[in-house]
Amino acid sequence: MSSTEAAARERVIGALRAQSDTVSDRWVQLQLAQEEMRDIVSERELREEADILLGALLQGLESDVPAQRLVATDRSLRQAVTDISMRRARGGAMPTVTSMAVLSLKEALLEAVQRQTRDTDELFTTAVLINRLLDAAGALSFETYVEGREEIIRRQSRQLLEVSTPVVRLWRQVLAVPLIGTLDTTRTQVVMENLLEAIQEHEALVAIIDITGVPTVDTAVAQHLMQTVNAVRLMGADCVISGIRPSIAQTIAQLGIDLSTILTRATLADALAAAVKLTDEAAHRPSGRVRENP
Repeated sequence: MSSTEAAARERVIGALRAQSDTVSDRWVQLQLAQEEMRDIVSERELREEADILLGALLQGLESDVPAQRLVATDRSLRQAVTDISMRRARGGAMPTVTSMAVLSLKEALLEAVQRQTRDTDELFTTAVLINRLLDAAGALSFETYVEGREEIIRRQSRQLLEVSTPVVRLWRQVLAVPLIGTLDTTRTQVVMENLLEAIQEHEALVAIIDITGVPTVDTAVAQHLMQTVNAVRLMGADCVISGIRPSIAQTIAQLGIDLSTILTRATLADALAAAVKLTDEAAHRPSGRVRENP
């Protein structure tokens, strides 16, 4: 660390020690001046964030870590910046607002340093140091925001998928999954997980997959259905596929898709009747299991 940087650090440290409350208040005011921020974070939360971040910043500056690496390597400082960004992301703030919240701390810190010295050279070197620190913090906050929003979007998408693929108990030991829309790999995985968990919970012997709401069945959709059927069979249950409309039956035949090992029915009512019959037959067998290929 050069003597110039060391002196600049001492000035920032001195400003934080002597004017911590003033810097905190100023930073909160600058953030509240952004109209978008008022509806996302309360003033109380902003003050809590300021106390934590300024405390972590002071602790980091008192270490020997170079300024350009401080935000990346100091655990407390990095966590403070990350928490601020994640709170903005959950609140729905734009990424620029999130970055500006961190970068506005520059102004509050520089004002505090100016109250300690008027020397131009000292102010310049201190400003360079503050810029290095908070530019890194701003970049981290932006990166964290993007990752946080992506995680929120993924979680919401999964929740929507789970809502759109409910597992319904139709009869004793009979479950049904009404599918609506396109069946892709991600949705197949959700259907499979929910259905297998429900089979275990309800000790189901038959699972009906109703594709009445699936607009088209191509090779990919058929493969996804077969994956689900195979997983269900591994759980000791069997599948009935309902909703085979004439157009879908014709498409399956033209594509040469083999569903001969799966019991199919035209309507959900027909599938339920077949499933009830299968469970009744299974009840009279010593194993209590549905036959492998009904």
